[in-house]
Parts: sequence; C-alpha cells; structure tokens
Amino acid sequence: MVVDRQQLVPLVPWAFVVLWSTGFIGAKYAVPHMEPFSVLLTRMLLTLLVFASLLWWRRPQWPNRVQAGHQLVVGLLVHAGYLGAVFSAIHWQMPAGVTAIIMGLQPLLTALIGWLWLRERLNGVQWLGLLLGLAGVLLVVSQTRADGAAGAGAEAWIAALVALLSISIGTLYQKRFGGGVDLLVGAFYQYLSTALAMALLAWWFDSGQVQWTAELILSLAWLVLGLSVAGILLLLFMIREGEASRVASYFYLVPPQAALEAWLLFDEILNALALAGILLSVAGVYLTVRRRS
Repeated sequence: MVVDRQQLVPLVPWAFVVLWSTGFIGAKYAVPHMEPFSVLLTRMLLTLLVFASLLWWRRPQWPNRVQAGHQLVVGLLVHAGYLGAVFSAIHWQMPAGVTAIIMGLQPLLTALIGWLWLRERLNGVQWLGLLLGLAGVLLVVSQTRADGAAGAGAEAWIAALVALLSISIGTLYQKRFGGGVDLLVGAFYQYLSTALAMALLAWWFDSGQVQWTAELILSLAWLVLGLSVAGILLLLFMIREGEASRVASYFYLVPPQAALEAWLLFDEILNALALAGILLSVAGVYLTVRRRS
C-alpha cells in the first residue's frame, strides 16, 4: 500500500507537538544523572555535529557578521537562557508538567512586553486572554503545592521565571533583528552560542559528576535526535508547506501535552482543578495571540 505524501502533511503538526512536549520529560529523566548545564553542553555539542552535516549537505548561503552576531544573541536568549533555566528548575524539583505550563505563558508575556516596550496595542479580548492565562497557571500551581508533590524552592521558581523572560525577550529580538538568515544556518549559530554559554556555566557551577546509565544515554539521544534535530526539521517543514501562519496555534498544545506525559510517567498532579487551569491557560494564550496574528 502506497501512502500519498500529501496525506501525511496534516499529521506533521501533531507529530511536532508530541516531540516538542517531550523536552520537559527528557530533562526530567536526564538531570538526576548529570547536572543541568553539563546535560545541555553535551546536547548542544552533539546537535552541532548533526547540523554541521546537514549544512555540508545543503550548502546554504552564510550570513554576514552582523546577521551572525544577531543569531548568536538569539541563541543566548532562546536556547541558553531558556533551556538552562528550564533544566535548572527541573533539577531543583520543579515538576515537569508545571514547568511546561509556566513556559506556555510565553506568548502572553511576549504580548505584554510588546505593549510596554514596542507600544503595541492590546484590545479587550487580549487583556482577557492575559488574565485567563495567568489565572490558569496560578490554579495549576496551587493544586501542585496543595498536593505536596512539589519540593521546589525559591530557586526553582526564579529559574522558571528567568526561562520565561529569556524565551519571550529572545522571540522579540529574533523578530526585530533575526530576519534574512537561512533557518538551518541560524539554528547552527544559535546552538553554537548556547554550547559556549553552557561550557562556561558547567565549568563554573557543575561538579562534573556523571552517572552513565541507560536512562541518561537514552535521554540525551532523544533530546538531540528527537528535539534538536527532528523537532526543528518538522518545524521547518511546516513553514515550508505553508503552515507558518498557524505554527503559533500548535504551541498552545505543548503545555497540556507535557502535563499529560508527566502525569503518566511521573505521577505528577493532574486533578480536575489542575486540568481546568491548563485549559484556562491555553484559552488565554489563544485569545491573546489570535487577534495579534
């Protein structure tokens, strides 16, 4: 039986959502065996090898120094700041599902920063979306705290906030300064600056102790091949196939998918009120971004 390629295209966004949501799960599996910055350094170095091979095969046009510099800055914000803080938060006992829900506020925070910094106008529906998204996250967090499943201290919540700020500011920076660069080349520069930042952070903060277990090796393999490579290539495919205007809507599904995976794999809290909070946050993001799009 021969499957038409066009029949598979509608399945790509759903595959992307599943892959992207597992980043929080991969972090949860990896950080007990290797410290967070060391995990990310290893992941970035392996990813750079894969992307170098792809670039050698495709031979795209490389950017000038200014464009390359902007991509390096984007990498420091979107990857180093975001991923480093996410992995640190999970390392400090922040539940993976709660981390994903907090990161799901990124479109809301981006809209708010755009209103404060870029003077972008927000209408009543968008303000309603901001309030709903915030209320949803607070509801999820309250259920997690009440259940007693979270041993996260202040440092974990600060790390989650740093991650949220980094991805939001990095998104605006990319929108303002990162255009005109081949997407694979841009990703290579971003991973390069991230690897350099993780090398410094690992040398400064990590002890270098590693427990080489099957769980760690499989987690690293998944983080590299499943997310940094397959996830990015699926995203590029979606954009090429005309899904660019709808990509943001697929990201709405990542936090609830990650929360469901954390519930199944780690027995993290997902009671009725927490589920209602997830739905509130997704609705809030949708209302805020829909009018902006």
